[in-house]
Amino acid sequence: MARDHGFHPVRITRIVDETPDTRTFALDAPFPYRAGQFLTFKVCGTLRSYSMSSSPDTDGELSVTVKRVPGGLVSGWMHTHLRPGDTLEATRPGGSFCLRGDATDRPLVGYAGGSGITPVFSLVKSALATTPRAVRLLTAHQNAGSAIFRRALDTLVAHHPDRLRLHDHLDDRDGLVGADEIRALADGEADHYICGPEPFMALVESTLLAAGTPAGRIFVERFTPAPPGETQAEPVPGTVTVDLRGRRRTVPQRAGETLLQSARRAGFTPPFSCESGDCATCMARLTEGEAKMRVNNALEPDEIAEGYVLTCQAEPTTAEVTVVYED
Repeated sequence: MARDHGFHPVRITRIVDETPDTRTFALDAPFPYRAGQFLTFKVCGTLRSYSMSSSPDTDGELSVTVKRVPGGLVSGWMHTHLRPGDTLEATRPGGSFCLRGDATDRPLVGYAGGSGITPVFSLVKSALATTPRAVRLLTAHQNAGSAIFRRALDTLVAHHPDRLRLHDHLDDRDGLVGADEIRALADGEADHYICGPEPFMALVESTLLAAGTPAGRIFVERFTPAPPGETQAEPVPGTVTVDLRGRRRTVPQRAGETLLQSARRAGFTPPFSCESGDCATCMARLTEGEAKMRVNNALEPDEIAEGYVLTCQAEPTTAEVTVVYED
């Protein structure tokens, strides 16, 4: 049997304004979780994933932090309408952007751009609370007013002056983050955790690799869904049949297209979230044919043996493929 990826009610207990456009929502959600994980919410008829800013090792409540995106359907609705006592639907925690159990003595370096501080903040709190690790953290924000968790981070530095070093970058003061700033933190013996806008993450990752940091010690958290529009890839022989909520449609296969993209092209709105192979929100079961996943950081071997795939990562490898999304 596949794991529970269903939605469960979670109640908002508190709302904290972090910056003018960022709020933390504390939840009555008795889920076990690991620092760095996220919840996927069903809101406004769609799905969004938000990282936990809380740590299971330091905080009594599970909390997610949401930055309001200009024109954003879900973040705008959450900021405008949610109040303490309201209930949302959410999955159990997911994600693999977590501390490694075999690295309790290894230094940790975090790189957080904008709201990318959210999961990194969770990791830093757990690392300081449960290990003797030295921690260095680069935070990058547009200006002082947009710096999320500024006071909380200052408090952590005060409590751990010998272990936590904070590098505070403000674009309006320092310009954009550059490679020299990243190289100053590069440490081949450390684990490096990166989250933020895609250009920021790409710069940090490429700079670390060029500085000789082993790829296995670089961890990146991405929530960058591909546009839902139709792919422009060329047709290839074969078909993809999609079964979703009792409806079934078949479309021709297209080169390089994932099953999720095929389902969208068939006119469906299938479940998805991270589109990076980490969360399993898009999982479905193959009932005919085969597909190969580009990345799989979410499904267990027994689930794969039962025919489940991450549709955001799975490309057909046979001429006929049927995929069923199970409610």
